[in-house]
Amino acid sequence: MSITAERKKELLVQFATVTGDTGSPEVQVAILSERIKNLTEHFKDHKKDNHSRRGLLALVSQRRSLLDYLKRKDEARYQTLIEKLELRR
Repeated sequence: MSITAERKKELLVQFATVTGDTGSPEVQVAILSERIKNLTEHFKDHKKDNHSRRGLLALVSQRRSLLDYLKRKDEARYQTLIEKLELRR
């Protein structure tokens, strides 16, 4: 359910604002989106896994908070990120 180190590096390269950037909201949202996507696939097979579902809701909430922060600070970066990740909103 977790993402591989290899996939995480790909996301870092794709969404980093500066080389070695791991803390920017763009990178954090991209990693959270990948984890959410993996958990969503997990629930297609394991419908009654309520413990993981609780974790999924926490991830979605954390991603929403980061997106709200980014929208408040820099709307252009927010719009670019939403388009790249193909998120609704």
